[in-house]
Amino acid sequence: MSKFPEQAKVVIVGLGGIVGASVAHHLIERGWTDIVGLDASGIPTDVGSTAHASDFCYATSHDFLSCWTTLYSINFFEKLGHYSRIGGLEVARVGDDARMDELKRKVASGKAFGTRATLIDPSEAKKKFPLLEEAVIQGALWDPDAGLVVPRSQTVAGKLVDQCEASGKLKVFANTAVDDLLIEDGQIKAVVTRRGTIRADYVVICAGLWGRLMAEKAGEDLPVMPVDHPLTFFGPYQEFAGSGLEIGYPLLRDQGNSAYLRDTGDPKTSEGGQIEWGYYEEQNPRLVHPRDILPKEQARLSPSQRDLDMEQVMEPLERAMELTPILGELGYNEGHSFNGLLQVSTDNGPAVGESQKVRGLWYVVGIWVKDAPGFGKLVADWMTDGRTAIDHHAIDFARFNPFQLKADYIEQRCTETAQKIYNPPVHPREPFAGGRDIRRSPFYEREKELGGYFMELGGWERAHGYAANEHLLERFKDQVPVRKNEWDNRHFWRVSNAEQLKLSEDVGMINLSHFHICDISGPDHVALLEWLSAAKVGGDNNIGKGIYTHFLDDEGMVRADFTILRLKDRCRLINGADAGPRDFHYMRREAQRKGFDVQIEDVTEQYITIGVWGPNARANLQQVVDNPDGLLPENFPFASLRDFKIAGREVTSFRISYVGEQGCELHMRYEDGLAVWDALRAIGITAVGVETYANSRRLEKSLRLQNADLLTEYNLLECGLARPKVKEADFRGKAKHLEHRARAHQPAMLCTLVLLDTTDSQGVVRYPVGNMPVIDPQSGQTLVDELGRRSYTTSVAFGPTIGKNIALAPLPHAFCEEGRRLCVEYFGETFPVEVAAVGYKPLYDPENLKPRS
Repeated sequence: MSKFPEQAKVVIVGLGGIVGASVAHHLIERGWTDIVGLDASGIPTDVGSTAHASDFCYATSHDFLSCWTTLYSINFFEKLGHYSRIGGLEVARVGDDARMDELKRKVASGKAFGTRATLIDPSEAKKKFPLLEEAVIQGALWDPDAGLVVPRSQTVAGKLVDQCEASGKLKVFANTAVDDLLIEDGQIKAVVTRRGTIRADYVVICAGLWGRLMAEKAGEDLPVMPVDHPLTFFGPYQEFAGSGLEIGYPLLRDQGNSAYLRDTGDPKTSEGGQIEWGYYEEQNPRLVHPRDILPKEQARLSPSQRDLDMEQVMEPLERAMELTPILGELGYNEGHSFNGLLQVSTDNGPAVGESQKVRGLWYVVGIWVKDAPGFGKLVADWMTDGRTAIDHHAIDFARFNPFQLKADYIEQRCTETAQKIYNPPVHPREPFAGGRDIRRSPFYEREKELGGYFMELGGWERAHGYAANEHLLERFKDQVPVRKNEWDNRHFWRVSNAEQLKLSEDVGMINLSHFHICDISGPDHVALLEWLSAAKVGGDNNIGKGIYTHFLDDEGMVRADFTILRLKDRCRLINGADAGPRDFHYMRREAQRKGFDVQIEDVTEQYITIGVWGPNARANLQQVVDNPDGLLPENFPFASLRDFKIAGREVTSFRISYVGEQGCELHMRYEDGLAVWDALRAIGITAVGVETYANSRRLEKSLRLQNADLLTEYNLLECGLARPKVKEADFRGKAKHLEHRARAHQPAMLCTLVLLDTTDSQGVVRYPVGNMPVIDPQSGQTLVDELGRRSYTTSVAFGPTIGKNIALAPLPHAFCEEGRRLCVEYFGETFPVEVAAVGYKPLYDPENLKPRS
């Protein structure tokens, strides 16, 4: 054994699991050396989830990043010689039409994100998996790339560690728990163990189920929870005796029953000669805080394996026997069955990235076997380059607000995600029931009186429409369709479209309390934002103005978008609720890295915003402000700031519009918000739900949304948002941005599409939600650009002003042509679309109050 080191470049805590081993492998692949790996257990682990994981891999997901990490991991395992690409089935039972629709949706998502899933009929499913009762199912999804890590991911972890250790770049110490982390001035300095202290520049926490305990040592928490996963075994099963196989039949997922099944191959293999049936508890999932996990010496099996009570699973097991009668014919292996702990998170995304509080401390926690090598790759690239080729906003630990890292919130949200691991299908707009009523605007009670239909974003309760406005449906009945398909109508309120039309003919006010707001002050506050922003921020001429801009990464790709208000002594950054926390931490880190003397403060809960827009917005606002002439166009140019008083309260008005109509945002202190709201309502301004702002009118205006349409896979020109000229001052990503501008054409462009006819095969007009692949009608294949990026819709909504479903999607250069006819796939049906705009080009021109033809 190596001498215990006193110094290292990187210490990986939890090396013995597949995640820690994958991180070590990929760091070394990127050129890192002087790495120390520690584990509280053996290496490979004998107590963590990797030691008992089912080890199967499916890439069927409605999330691009998840598909990417799984496909990468499958190929990684296979190149090592440790993957059986046996294929996998997902079935829909007779009578479960919702599950059958979900399979159709998964096939469409596969076409969008690069998987090869297809639908097959019951007879073909029976051929692939003879243990199926064919009459029980109405159809199935076939994933040819699904399979099993063989013989175990535990074996793969050990192999990776051995290879890394043999390279001389990793030193390994098993049975060495980390007792503490040493932190000085917000920087990780060392890990403390019983064997000694190791000083390090970086510490990477890959401690799996125990990750939250490691985070506690840094004064923070991780939004993940271990949960019981019943694993049962039946046998003996001799079908593959003598084959030497670890698995003989494809994997089977019965997600409508929240369960899966697989054989364990030849009885002579590690766990062979059985049928494994696993279940995810939907009604009462048993979460356990890691501090309550038994220590190794007290656990009957291992700390991550808990005793199974068959009452947990009797009802779903009986249903499973209807689908696969073999379970009722074989003996139940009670001694081998158990509850295996696995991790769920508050938002279905793991906790990955640098600590919010400690520089150099990284977390890679909440990751399943099927994604582990993919995350090893992402983390190694991130630590090396400061970026990843795949947009990682959905996994970045910096995305969480402080309230999202409180224990009660974590438990409530993780309970919900645990209930929906397999079933029921989760709608793209589905709200959480727990972790609500955390942030309310000062006019929340007024909105309740109006019958607000509330959803949540960034902790804020946001009304998407108001029951009090439903009288408008009669007035606009010819422009606001009834959505007859339940899925299309779920979590949508028809009144929202009527409110938009009312705003467009008169005036409306929208609660924008969800804005994430930061104040940046200090001697270098302008210099910091000038360095980070693609737009010019500095100069006296910009004081008193709002500047729409972007942060780029070192490759010139879009990292963030927001508006900066140049005040006299500070800059106020107005951001989206979900993007704001990441940008807040990013600015703090960059200021520290570059040595800027600034103070960056999150003032989100101190200020509130109301948007007032429509052709009569100015005339209405003139009735309530203390200086009506100050609102005249000659006194209040576009993108400028003006201070007014409304109801005696100080209000900063910003002339900008995210809905196309004239008007402004009204920014004020939180405690002044109610008086301003009441003053606006008193003169008859209609309260309009945020649906108009966030979705329907935004798409009529071809406006892009960060973390949906704007991703780091694409550069600023491809997004249609590059300025005519590049500013003289240097900024992050400028060199690459100039290279992008020098191209004869961009590889892709973000385009606006209109759906020409969405009548399905049942004669029902559809109103799509979620991501859809964009397909070449000639080849029937999803469009792929020269860099290998696939085309799929990033936003979609019905625009009542133009009377069409509208979508944004990046298209390869060859297809970027107005009038070009393409297709999208939605629930197994293709619908024609037309390219209505290449780059930023609104479909609706409020100056002329008519749609653009």
